[in-house]
Amino acid sequence: MKYILLPTLTLLISMAGFAQETASNNENSNTIETFDTVSDTIKNRKGGILKEVIVTQNQQKKSVSAVRSGLKPMDIPQSVQIIGAEIIEQQQSIRLSDVIKNVNGVYVGSARGGAQESFWSRGYDMSANNMFKNGFRFNGGSIPEVSSLEKVEILKGSAALLYGNVAPGGILNMVTKAPSFKKGGEIGMQIGSYSFYKPSIDVYGPLNKYIAYRFNGSYENSESFRDVVKKERYYINPSFLFKVSDKTEITLQGDYLHDNWTPDFGTGIIGKEIVDLPRNLYLGATWSNGQTKTASVSGLVSHNFNKNWKLDFNTSFQDYNRTSKGTERIQPAANGDWKRPLGQNKNLEQIIGEQFSLQGNFSTGKVKHQLFTGIDFENSFLQAYTFTFSPTTYGSGNIFDFDNFDQGGAIPNSKNTKIVKTDTNRFGIYAQDLISVTEQFKILAGIRWSWQEAQPETSDLIKNTVTEEKKRIDEAFSPKVGLVFQPTKNTSLFASYANSFTPNTGFTVNNEVIKPSVIDQYEVGVKKDFWRGIFSTNVTLYQITNSNLAQTAEFKADGVTQNTDTNVKVLSGATKSKGVEIDITAKPVDGLNIMAGYSYNDMRYTKTSGLNGSNIEGDRLVRTPANTANFSLFYKVPTGLLKGLSAGTMANYIGKRVGGWNNQYDSKMPNGVWDREIPLDDYTTIDVSAGYEWKQFSILCKLSNITNELNYTVHENYSVNPIAPRQVMTSLKYKF
Repeated sequence: MKYILLPTLTLLISMAGFAQETASNNENSNTIETFDTVSDTIKNRKGGILKEVIVTQNQQKKSVSAVRSGLKPMDIPQSVQIIGAEIIEQQQSIRLSDVIKNVNGVYVGSARGGAQESFWSRGYDMSANNMFKNGFRFNGGSIPEVSSLEKVEILKGSAALLYGNVAPGGILNMVTKAPSFKKGGEIGMQIGSYSFYKPSIDVYGPLNKYIAYRFNGSYENSESFRDVVKKERYYINPSFLFKVSDKTEITLQGDYLHDNWTPDFGTGIIGKEIVDLPRNLYLGATWSNGQTKTASVSGLVSHNFNKNWKLDFNTSFQDYNRTSKGTERIQPAANGDWKRPLGQNKNLEQIIGEQFSLQGNFSTGKVKHQLFTGIDFENSFLQAYTFTFSPTTYGSGNIFDFDNFDQGGAIPNSKNTKIVKTDTNRFGIYAQDLISVTEQFKILAGIRWSWQEAQPETSDLIKNTVTEEKKRIDEAFSPKVGLVFQPTKNTSLFASYANSFTPNTGFTVNNEVIKPSVIDQYEVGVKKDFWRGIFSTNVTLYQITNSNLAQTAEFKADGVTQNTDTNVKVLSGATKSKGVEIDITAKPVDGLNIMAGYSYNDMRYTKTSGLNGSNIEGDRLVRTPANTANFSLFYKVPTGLLKGLSAGTMANYIGKRVGGWNNQYDSKMPNGVWDREIPLDDYTTIDVSAGYEWKQFSILCKLSNITNELNYTVHENYSVNPIAPRQVMTSLKYKF
């Protein structure tokens, strides 16, 4: 505490990623409580020293909601990246994949027929269990709306301690904009190439001194650079904040998205070569259609017992419904002849989630503790429908002569033949403690016990039978320990070990449910803020090892008879993912934001059985580029004659990778290997933007992929979708 006697003086210093602190003093306020200070002396006109002036800067970055425990980024022994609403707005992001371009080492693996985008990190698919929204598991089968997002958090590496059954590459958490007692809002309109139109609204404020609200909504109607392909989306996101007391708050939120889209499996592949066709050529039936509807409601009750102890209770319900009907993947023969297979899909999922957690700070002697403990429960009820057609194809011809292709006749009828219902329950109990032995040396230690039960039930509508599969029960302990050394408040060196688990399908040779694979991860790194946060870096090295990968068993239970059933497995294989990630953020002058990153990843099979159908030892896993990089710069003139003028650029690099499936040993092939991998070249896309802001009005224009780069995302050997060509996007906004 320092005492200052000065005339009225207010100093405000704000730096990117830091909380603002205001130091002010007048006749009625003669004290300032500071945390980190810079002391200067100021001379008056006669050369005399007036008094000491304190410039206050909070050096601790805001907490990340994805870590759930309130820990500061500098205290977390793993890599964290946050893409805020400001960056999302500056780059005019339309899809989550646009936002992810700012995150090194995270990339789009495939577009899956235009229905969804699958993301990968450190060689692992994030689509199944690693996508979250406001801390709850989010079904990755849809393309989420980004207009309502306050930020996107990526917690890289193992998050099993906090989230249970998640892949070790990292988790992605979308955080929506919260209600505010400050009144405001904006209306906007985005217009772009290929008849893209998207009006939006965001309004917030108090209903009274106890209740605040926020309402986000948008409508999108667009065509595509792909012929025939269209999209129409409706989205609303209302939320309310109730100040029950000085210590208790309740947040309620709803979320609804209705997405009509055109299934598009892209171009075709002959052998291992992508067919050279016009980027705009749509190969599906013109009547193909898809629809995705997602809805959720959630509630958060937060109670502060005092400044050291906090209790949270979160609850959520989600409903997911996706249907589609049309022609599917294109698989032409060597001469280009092909028939379009028909397909219809229907997938439903309902998810109920409950989270109860306690967060507290206390000391044992001189040692400080930040405890976080809790339990969580989730129930998922999934239904997958199977349909058949007669005939099974729609039209025929040659892919190199599409103008004379037989499109077929009327929309064919289908028959629902099978329904698979899977009821899954997940339960976890966990505790972690950040132990500050000294101000410089800290230990993060924690453990989680996870239990998971799943039982599929298959209804065969042709045979009129119902078959219940054997109940699968998986349980595992997931420990984590990390060491953090902070020689200064702006530097953090860390090392950590954690493990996670992945449930497996199949059975042992004794017809028992096979146990989950346990995956170990080691990570070391350094986080450094230079010049009081003007320039920040994060360098991380990691290794992820799955030493008990499930593989087809060589022999049956007698140890002699050769096994040919791929559902009979043994935990005997291994994979290893290792790499380095570098993140840089800077705000050297007011109005200028710079972000850059680079990642290297090498994920391979390190141990296989060598049997027919097994993978090749030393082979790199598909859809895992060795190198990725990103760079973005945005500058808005803060003062002067050109105040409000802005300009920016963004570059994204995806290295060489392999599509299709990984190669397998196959004695029927001439060289004993079934070659199924599709090589994909590396590519770079560059965007530029310019805009102007005047009072409450703003306009921002973006030209994306200015070099008109052509490349593809490939899901296995189908859904070979070209990336978007050069396009224009303009945003008009009015803030009030």
